[in-house]
Amino acid sequence: MYLLGLSLESLSVSDISLAIVAGVAVGAGAVSYRRYRKYERQMPEGCRTVLKTFFAPLPLEKLTTVSRIFPLRMRVDLQKTLRGVLSSAREHRYCGVRNEYAHEGISLGSMLASARMEPHVSSLEHEEIDVGEAEPVRCVKQALWLLESGGQRYAVLLADEVQYGMRSGIRVEVGHAPEAAGERLASELFKALEKGVAAAGTYRGKVLSLEVSTDYRGQTLGLKVHKMRPVERDGIILPQRTLALIDQNVLKFAEQRRALAELGLSAKKGLLFFGPPGTGKTLTLHYLIQALQGHTFLLVTAEQQGAIAEYMLLARLLQPAVVVIEDADLIARNREDMASACVESLLSTLLNEMDGLRPDAEIFFILTTNRPQALEPALVSRPGRIDQAIEFPMPDEPCRARLLRLYAGKIGLADGLVASVASRTEGVSAAFIKEFVRRAVQYALDAGRAKELAAPDIENALQDMLQQRGTLQGRLLGAGPKDAPAEQDN
Repeated sequence: MYLLGLSLESLSVSDISLAIVAGVAVGAGAVSYRRYRKYERQMPEGCRTVLKTFFAPLPLEKLTTVSRIFPLRMRVDLQKTLRGVLSSAREHRYCGVRNEYAHEGISLGSMLASARMEPHVSSLEHEEIDVGEAEPVRCVKQALWLLESGGQRYAVLLADEVQYGMRSGIRVEVGHAPEAAGERLASELFKALEKGVAAAGTYRGKVLSLEVSTDYRGQTLGLKVHKMRPVERDGIILPQRTLALIDQNVLKFAEQRRALAELGLSAKKGLLFFGPPGTGKTLTLHYLIQALQGHTFLLVTAEQQGAIAEYMLLARLLQPAVVVIEDADLIARNREDMASACVESLLSTLLNEMDGLRPDAEIFFILTTNRPQALEPALVSRPGRIDQAIEFPMPDEPCRARLLRLYAGKIGLADGLVASVASRTEGVSAAFIKEFVRRAVQYALDAGRAKELAAPDIENALQDMLQQRGTLQGRLLGAGPKDAPAEQDN
């Protein structure tokens, strides 16, 4: 027998063993190579390869890149503008991009630096953003455009800006040849994007609040659009003095602010709505949303007061705007009662923002509180910050009668019963009247009456609610103390 042309008799045992090992190694290497080639064919297309082919013969290390970071909350307007700007260019390719590790950000620099661990081409991924319309807006998450305009080739990357593994903004990056034409092209593109974002057409005139992350950083993530139920003027039942102050300081002021600005007077206005719970402060805000057409409302709730600086940026961008700070005593309480420097810092931020607005800024501040006595004097004792305090008192007897008819709605309620209830409910809130009507209707339904309230229904409901004055349940219902004072003219 022969092995590789040699007689087996002439070979030693060690030679034969070495030959067998070598054969096995060659066979294993061939299998590994076939597997590698198969894996290589299955690997996703690398972005570096795509860019290298697109910009050839220009070496990738010669490419110039420039980027801008935009807020997450403006991604809808940003993408609408970007699509419009890029629509005039010749599109060579439009594709999604992805990193192997999602917590890492993508940039053109990361695509150009090395073929190892480079971002790769993927299918396009989208997210739907609620903007308060019938249908949400679909936005692409991360994408790469390869374009040509006026003989100039360039790449545009849209990707998440990532800090510490969290989305912190939207990155738009342009890569082009190191020529003056490429620089002009990138500059014009960013100017158009800035203009489109500044116009903020998606959110202007709507009711908004910031989406704030729940971790310790309190980072703002986006905008939430609120769909408020419309409230007409007839649904606002307040003393005439209160209505007159609202008309003069809000509605008429909004009509006259341009004329005031032309005369060199301030176009901003600060208002304080104060009074017991359930007296109509929130309902009046709903009415103003309907009445102040064209104004953007920014609702700052208690847990979002740490983002007041972000809200002021939005107010400047989306003016004419109304900044509503609910439970203002939580952020603007008397400094002597503050428990920490953090709370005092928020108050200073609020005061500085109110002072720092240009006189021609078309912005209303409306602060609401149930505890006006707790507010910081520097806020409420200086015109230019708070210009008018408007009290929302407990409804007087005529207002209580109107509230009864309003809340009764489709249920019949005789005039005599209305007068009786109105005279016996001194010192209660509008919220009390609303709950009273519901309980009376429940008694009517129990008795088989579905269309009209009768005296027994009224008596049962009054007994349920008025006897709880002075208790916790009574305070929850807005019943007021047992010895409720007589109404005063406000």
